Amino acid sequence: MRRYLLIFLFTLLAYGATAQQFTLSGRVTGNKGEPVSFTAVYIRNSTYGTTANEEGRYHLKLEAGNYNIVYRFVGYREKVVPVTIGNSNETLNVQLEAEIFSREDTGTYDRKADRGMAIMREVLANRARHMDEFKSYSCLVYIKGVQRLVKAPKSLMGSAVIKELDLDSAGRGILYQSESLSQFNLQRPDKFKEITIASKNTGGSPAFSYNKASDLQLNLYENVFTVEGLSSRGFVSPVADNAFDYYRYRLTGTTVSNNRTIHKIQLLPKSQYSPTFRGNLYIVDGDWRVYSADLMLTKKNDNINLIDTLNISQQYIPVRDSVWLPGSIQYNYKGSVFGFRFTGYYVGIYNNYKIDQKFPDGYFNGEVLKVDTAANSKPSQYWNNIRPIPLTAQETRDYHKKDSLFALQHSDPYQDSVQRANNSFNPLSYTIFGYEAKNRRTKESFYVAPLYRTIFYNTVEGVGIDAQVKYTKKFDDLRSYSITPVFHYGFSSKLVSPNVHAEYIYDPLKQGRFFTNFGADVLDLNDVGTRSLWFNTLSSLLYENNYVKYYRSHYGDFGYQRELANGVLWTASLGYSSRKQLYNTSYYHIFDAKSRQYTSNNPLAPAGTPADDRSFLFPEHQALTFRTSLTFTFSQRYVTRPDGRTFMPSLYPKVVLNYRKGINNVLGSDVNYDFVSLDISKDHMPVGLAGYSSFKITAGDFFNKKTLYFMDYNHFLGNQGTTFDPTYIGSFHFLPFYQFSSNDAFLEAHYQHNFAGAIFNRIPFMRKLKLEEIVGANYLTEKNNPNYSELYVGIQRLFFRVDYGVSFTGDKKYIQGFRIFYGIR
Repeated sequence: MRRYLLIFLFTLLAYGATAQQFTLSGRVTGNKGEPVSFTAVYIRNSTYGTTANEEGRYHLKLEAGNYNIVYRFVGYREKVVPVTIGNSNETLNVQLEAEIFSREDTGTYDRKADRGMAIMREVLANRARHMDEFKSYSCLVYIKGVQRLVKAPKSLMGSAVIKELDLDSAGRGILYQSESLSQFNLQRPDKFKEITIASKNTGGSPAFSYNKASDLQLNLYENVFTVEGLSSRGFVSPVADNAFDYYRYRLTGTTVSNNRTIHKIQLLPKSQYSPTFRGNLYIVDGDWRVYSADLMLTKKNDNINLIDTLNISQQYIPVRDSVWLPGSIQYNYKGSVFGFRFTGYYVGIYNNYKIDQKFPDGYFNGEVLKVDTAANSKPSQYWNNIRPIPLTAQETRDYHKKDSLFALQHSDPYQDSVQRANNSFNPLSYTIFGYEAKNRRTKESFYVAPLYRTIFYNTVEGVGIDAQVKYTKKFDDLRSYSITPVFHYGFSSKLVSPNVHAEYIYDPLKQGRFFTNFGADVLDLNDVGTRSLWFNTLSSLLYENNYVKYYRSHYGDFGYQRELANGVLWTASLGYSSRKQLYNTSYYHIFDAKSRQYTSNNPLAPAGTPADDRSFLFPEHQALTFRTSLTFTFSQRYVTRPDGRTFMPSLYPKVVLNYRKGINNVLGSDVNYDFVSLDISKDHMPVGLAGYSSFKITAGDFFNKKTLYFMDYNHFLGNQGTTFDPTYIGSFHFLPFYQFSSNDAFLEAHYQHNFAGAIFNRIPFMRKLKLEEIVGANYLTEKNNPNYSELYVGIQRLFFRVDYGVSFTGDKKYIQGFRIFYGIR
């Protein structure tokens, strides 16, 4: 509580929300009286300032005194106006003059002789110095975002749509508004922590979102800049250490502003479709640093998603004589979807920089964002006091209307009516998505699995029912528990298999939970998974491919999980089961495919064994098994919100140590083995401009294997059939589900690289398809099956993917062909 009070006081001081302060306000215009939108306005020799709104209007909260107010915007001459604040509010309208950059050349560009190239060589030579000007800082960041609909198809603009979106008769209006205020703390090279003090948004989801300070950390001195959500690959900074490989530079003019000589440098990408920016840099002569930047990406040249153009404008200010940091940054974008045209912007204002801040030991503990519990409930008066950018009249009306609508939608009568509507049963929705009923007052929910997952077919049980329901109860302190009873029955095998899964999450911030499972079930012999009941039903009935092999188990287990420290997760469980071999009892199929026949339920039976085979795989037995694992996520990062904690991808590989023990002669247990494995994996590793890579390496061994049965072997995530699931890096394309299962030492390795369009982007007729190129390899070696390998190439667009690959056993070709993924697992 004490820390939040200090943050609140810090906010009040930063924005001058006190009774002794007064408002300096006005309008910034150009030579012809036009508004100069988003002009940076700040106090000279300080890090306190603001930005004008779209209409050029600004305001600053100031104490009585004398100030030099700086007005800056790209393309206009910087203006400094002395102001005296007495005991009242002051109005100051400012007219900016267009910046006139004198030229020395004739207008004909010569890349060898142009001074722009020499200037940028100086900038790159001083790049490391500018990156190391500070070790740490803290500041306050205010971010505002607005998205507008500017044109809509008349055929779709009915009165109901116009009313719902609050549009005018021409189909124009504000779709989305957001504001946030954060304290941002950074320590080089890569540690940061953001505390969101206040947050507000209205409207639907925008085209893309930058409503956190960490989202707007554009450092031009870094080599590659990634625009999250708009492109899966990065763009080369015009100040990167290898920038001359991608850019040519042209000096288009020079000016003198407040005793500084500023050079305007035009960016000329060497290739039209290279991952580069267009626009201009403004460079301080002698100091050779970035003064401001005006950059642009386009859908045509840069193949960005969701929007057509993105303009990035950044203003740097001197925090100290030798330290310059962003004073403001702005993203402007335009786009269209199905005839709907929209525009929007995000603007960030940085205030109260504290350079080389000393942070307490352990302050950067992996928590990269903490949202205060009251951040989303600040009243309008709070925002009126701290908001540095004035609202336009349209934005004020939009807030007023949507705040009133929000209050209505969150009233008890309205919420109750919505709950009744959502809890109504819809047969079509139940068939595809299932049925869920919630009680918002008691925080209880009841979910029934969809019909298509309830009815199944396999050759062991015939047509069957797998009916699942789930009851969940949540508490105000984020604790929760759930109970999932399942009724499983096969009409041909006549096996009744009721079972229950229950879980209690007692410490969600530390992933602390207890879980238990008990009952009877028909289980897959491969415990890492093969095909779901749904996919096995389709492959069996349509193609007579009964890939999945089953056994019977009566079981009970109890487990525990919790983080021992940030990034160290421990899981342990103890289970007992009575296991029995099963055989095929049903041979139904839809089509008469004489070329195919069902196979035995014994996965190790030789090829050609009839489907009604009853060969021996394992005897009926009991097993008491202890499992434990330690997962190490180095430098684990996470976001803490009032509703829980979200874990972010780590910059380093994840390590998982597994141990499994078959305990003999306890409760009649017949098993006796010890198994250890080690996993090292990393998903989505950026590789410069060439996309990203993923890998997983697993090694393991049974150092005691006196007594174990087929389901105790180490199994692998193989694949049979045309469809596959590429969402997990540890899977194979062609490996049979059971034949390679091991009771000995093994090593498996997987590597995949997604070029993210880096190759196809160079081919004109392929660019518009926005396909991503994929290459990969999988490898497995174990005692009975040494040196199995797969090589594949693929293309991907959104959730659709097609791969072609070939596999080898030793030096002999094994299987080759296409594999398809279309979003359903």
